[in-house]
Amino acid sequence: MPHAVLSDEQLVALNERFEHAAPEEILEWALARSGFERVAVASAFQREGTCIIHMAIEIRPDVPILFLETGFHFAETLAFKQKLAEQFGLNVVDLTGDHTVDSQAEAYGPKLYERDPNRCCELNKVEPFNRALRGLDAWVTGMRRDSSWTRRDTPILLQYEPAPGQSILRLNPIANWTQRDVWAYLKQHDIPHNPLYDLGYATIGCAPCTRIVFPGEDERAGRWSGTGKIECGIQPEADLQGARAER
Repeated sequence: MPHAVLSDEQLVALNERFEHAAPEEILEWALARSGFERVAVASAFQREGTCIIHMAIEIRPDVPILFLETGFHFAETLAFKQKLAEQFGLNVVDLTGDHTVDSQAEAYGPKLYERDPNRCCELNKVEPFNRALRGLDAWVTGMRRDSSWTRRDTPILLQYEPAPGQSILRLNPIANWTQRDVWAYLKQHDIPHNPLYDLGYATIGCAPCTRIVFPGEDERAGRWSGTGKIECGIQPEADLQGARAER
């Protein structure tokens, strides 16, 4: 089945329409009015993704929730994922790479995430995620513009290529939300959150590459700290901004 592709003109018009729209309106369009049948939500069960999931299942209860099971997640993240999946009856789809933690160590040596974090993310996140995207028309993220300077120009909608010659739509319905907006939504709807936030984590990824954020630091300073790495590679426009700034 061919992928859904929007023209440049359609993208411009939709971005103008949704720039100040509520995320629920954007998701209503994507999941019920766009004509796209193969739409999924990508989430690591961080606070933003939890908000998106809650909104999305109100519209399409069986919407697939794509979770990258890298083998390196915090135990708290996996427990929270299970808790939320049971609470809301989620259709979680675990995505895995070609290696287990042990087979990756055998093939690339121990602690690849320390020696070459980009390669580790490529193996465990980018490759399995792009494979999953090839069967979709669109995917939804919880990216916020104010979470990092690399994400400040994130549009609401854009075309993404999971493979050469293939293009799908990516939606960022809470791009213009703040961290305060996210917490307010969770509180308003009495939705639980990953307990690691209560310990000082500001954004939560794989355990070896995530640390607590200290006062005054950028929200994403706790990811790949000290490596010069900014993004995992799934958000290519954010990676590109970071590379330009470092030159």
